Amino acid sequence: MNTYIKTISLIVIVFFTSSCSKILDVKPVSTITSENYWNTENDVTGYLTGIYYDLRSSVNTTFYLEDRGDTFSPGLESGLSSAWQQNLTSSNAPNWIGYYNLIHHCNLVIKYGNIISFTNGNNKNRALAEAHFIRAFTYFWLLRSWGDVPIVLEPTESDQIVLPSRAPQSQVMDQILNDVNLAITLFPESGFVNKSRASKPAAYALKTDALLWKAKVLAGGDASLSEALVSADLAMAGVSLDPNFANIFSAKNGQEVIFSLYFKREEMFDQTGKKIEKSDQYGSTLKPRDIFVSDATNVNDIAFSRGGARSAYAPSQKFRDLFVNTDVRKAASFIVATATNGSTIGIFDNKFRGTVYPSDDRYWENDIIVYRLAEIILFKAEALAALNRVSEAITELNKVRNRAKIGNYPGVETKLAVETEILDERFRELYLELKRWPDLIRFHKAGTINIYNEVPNLGAKGNMPLFFPIPRTQIDLNPNLTQTLGY
Repeated sequence: MNTYIKTISLIVIVFFTSSCSKILDVKPVSTITSENYWNTENDVTGYLTGIYYDLRSSVNTTFYLEDRGDTFSPGLESGLSSAWQQNLTSSNAPNWIGYYNLIHHCNLVIKYGNIISFTNGNNKNRALAEAHFIRAFTYFWLLRSWGDVPIVLEPTESDQIVLPSRAPQSQVMDQILNDVNLAITLFPESGFVNKSRASKPAAYALKTDALLWKAKVLAGGDASLSEALVSADLAMAGVSLDPNFANIFSAKNGQEVIFSLYFKREEMFDQTGKKIEKSDQYGSTLKPRDIFVSDATNVNDIAFSRGGARSAYAPSQKFRDLFVNTDVRKAASFIVATATNGSTIGIFDNKFRGTVYPSDDRYWENDIIVYRLAEIILFKAEALAALNRVSEAITELNKVRNRAKIGNYPGVETKLAVETEILDERFRELYLELKRWPDLIRFHKAGTINIYNEVPNLGAKGNMPLFFPIPRTQIDLNPNLTQTLGY
């Protein structure tokens, strides 16, 4: 672990300190720096470790893929985001700079990794595959958040650059699929080396996800749906459903996980020498501080902490109403803190419970699970239903329902009814796993739901755009950029 910390610190200090530069905020890497650093395979693999650190930091938030949906209600403490409030303008717009820094670092690995000699060709191919996977994943995050976005495929190593415009969503999707297909080709193993690193199954999972978006949001049609079915089957290799639903989130990289981002309470130092902890997973934003629940009758069952927790959000009533009492996911997903007089103190997430250190406090070190088997099964059900292969979709849906102890789907076997049930099942199964907002957009664009009727704050704003604005300051710096339609 000391080697890991030293590697990360070096990467963060030397290479992840990019300062503002025009549109993408990527400081050009000098020729001297490049020549001094990119010499051996250890330079590539060490840099890639730093990229995972940056990836984890970039996606460790509910802001983009949860807040705008119907997952949350206000919690006990302030902190409701502009995304949750649907109060988005060019003045308070989120910035994509961090994601483009991540892409810049992937571009460096891809450029220099291709020309540096490795003692083992498999190690080189794996490193390049991981870089292409992370670049594809980052562009997919950008696509689902902002729609049209700039495509940058070379590292910024000179200030003599052409300021990019926003590429159409279809071109961004083409780039995502190009990267993920190349990653699939490059990975030397068919399975996993480490589930906290990208792999061929993870690449197939990402491909399935992207193809469903292409089919439903970008009019990719039945061809994309059929291709998604093939990718889904390939993503399932080497994993199995965990019979204990709660165990998925308390264990590290269990039997169901395909790709996760690793969290652990480890001592680490920033550039100023200040000690920092790396256990601050986003689930802490739905947990109570001890002072709020100390008098609860079920206090010993609640994941609280003295520091770090901030119950800005509570699981929404809409989400909680989707469960029947036999559903094992209900208790594993949320918990109601009850006062001695029977009243409700608060309602909190119970999925990412962190780890208690008896001599200290609870730390939020659950992994971010990016893809797991249950989601891929539901992806497959979604693709089958969209292709009007309803009975086959129900077969897949029932695999997840039966693990949850709620039995086979009891409803009518029409395309619309089954698609609606798949969306509800994804809500129950994947709550707080950064899936809900993209799910709502996909099913809205496919005509299954009207997203403006599903999300109260969104509907109250009228015809609010479904993509984020970009900051006005970015347009001022780069006249080739245009604002997101509707702002």
